Amino acid sequence: MNQAKKMAGIAYDALEEKKGIDIKIIDISQVSVIADYFIIATGNNINQVDALVESVEEQMHKNGFSLKQREGGGHSPWVLLDYTDMIVHVFEKESRSFYNLEHIWHDGTEVTREEL
Repeated sequence: MNQAKKMAGIAYDALEEKKGIDIKIIDISQVSVIADYFIIATGNNINQVDALVESVEEQMHKNGFSLKQREGGGHSPWVLLDYTDMIVHVFEKESRSFYNLEHIWHDGTEVTREEL
């Protein structure tokens, strides 16, 4: 299993454990050099967004993956966690709808957790 797939699986599971909504895995490896995967999830409210982000950071750290950069946080409606090969986007509902990353990255391929 390659590292990016492993990272994406860990992040997905961490989001699912905290009841993340509409979790999507988008393989962008063929359309961009910034990462291999985007993981996109929604929280019902700002507090859940914070909990989802904390869960991902904790599980990634436990598995030996270092966070390269974090954008947002502290009650932000959109938090980006950059792990180099994989980027996690956690949104509050209205922000996800507004930014619509799935549409922007429609050239990527959506994959299921099982396909990782």
